[in-house]
Amino acid sequence: MKAWSGQISEFSMTSASATTATAQDFNKLLDTTAAETETLLDQLLSERPEQGEILRPKRLIEAMRYSSLNGGKRLRPFLAVASAAMFDVPRDGALMAGAALECIHCYSLIHDDLPSMDNSDLRRGRPTSHKKFDEATAILAGDSLLTLAFDIITRDEVHRDPTVRLLLTRALARAAGIGGMAGGQIMDLAGEGRFGDKEPPDVAKLQQMKTGALLKYGCIAGALLGQASKEQYAALDAYGHAFGEAFQIADDLLDVEGDAAALGKPAGQDAALGKTTFVTQLGIDGAKRRLQDLLKQADAALAPFGAKGDVLRAAARFVAERQN
Repeated sequence: MKAWSGQISEFSMTSASATTATAQDFNKLLDTTAAETETLLDQLLSERPEQGEILRPKRLIEAMRYSSLNGGKRLRPFLAVASAAMFDVPRDGALMAGAALECIHCYSLIHDDLPSMDNSDLRRGRPTSHKKFDEATAILAGDSLLTLAFDIITRDEVHRDPTVRLLLTRALARAAGIGGMAGGQIMDLAGEGRFGDKEPPDVAKLQQMKTGALLKYGCIAGALLGQASKEQYAALDAYGHAFGEAFQIADDLLDVEGDAAALGKPAGQDAALGKTTFVTQLGIDGAKRRLQDLLKQADAALAPFGAKGDVLRAAARFVAERQN
């Protein structure tokens, strides 16, 4: 396979149309990054302790690997690598940043599936972590993936400039924490009435936090790695915002219209939990119209990058059209 940067330079797609060939080219890029991320995570999650660690308990590392080395699209690392490529950032550093982001994502899935959260038995067609192991092991595996992410993102291999690594670390903490993913999760639980009366959520804001924050981080990580101008950073921030909402609307539609076998998890979970979603607020047709509007917003945000933004344009269409 050609080097990924070479594939990107040959990849060309307009916002108006996408041929089968270019769709296949995009899928190759996605698959390449997924495979490289899998290999890197496999190395990072070895049983060999790093300097400063005493040992890595076998059961804990097994649980971390179980929930991290299970395939998947690796969309968040892809966004980091693709956005960094627009600034000619060395690929190895972008992959490391993407691996840190993926550790956060995998930790969030472990905790999201717990009985105290969504109480899910199936994830990507396999038993969830607490079903494969037990709740205590699952919680600790999630905790360890979260802390590993910050170990990774601060390493010299990510970027030679410590200020860049600091900015990446701070942005990741904010995307994952109280004002991002974790904050969105508690808003989601409150909307289900977990803490008393149901608190009807602002769905757009909730999903910007719970789902969109990590996806947007993938986009701005490339800008930070590439030491982008304020205008370039703002463009990728706007793209990431539209991308994150589009991803969630597509996910909400799949929960209503999707097939459990294709999804790798039960369909209809949102309705069963009484969640307020874009579909419950806008209806199926309204959600689909909003999704198309967001694709236009994502495309417009990438205008400053010209043809260099084609891969990210394709990524937005990919999430809108995905079946799982």
